[in-house]
Amino acid sequence: MNFDFSLFFRALGLAIVLEGLFWAISPHGMRQVMTLALEKNNNELRNMGVLGIIAGLLVIWLFGS
Repeated sequence: MNFDFSLFFRALGLAIVLEGLFWAISPHGMRQVMTLALEKNNNELRNMGVLGIIAGLLVIWLFGS
C-alpha cells in the first residue's frame, strides 16, 4: 500500500478551506460555537470528537474508491 501524499495534502487543504469558510461567513456564529464549547466538560467534547471521527470515516468508506 502506497501512501498518496498529494491526496493527503489536498484533503488537508480542503479541510482548512472549509474551516476558514465558516469563519469568513459567520464570525459571530463561530464565536458563539466556541463559547458553547468552553461550557462543555471534557467527556462531552471527547464524545463529540469521537462522533466526528466516526462520521468522517463513514464518509470516506461510502465515497472512497
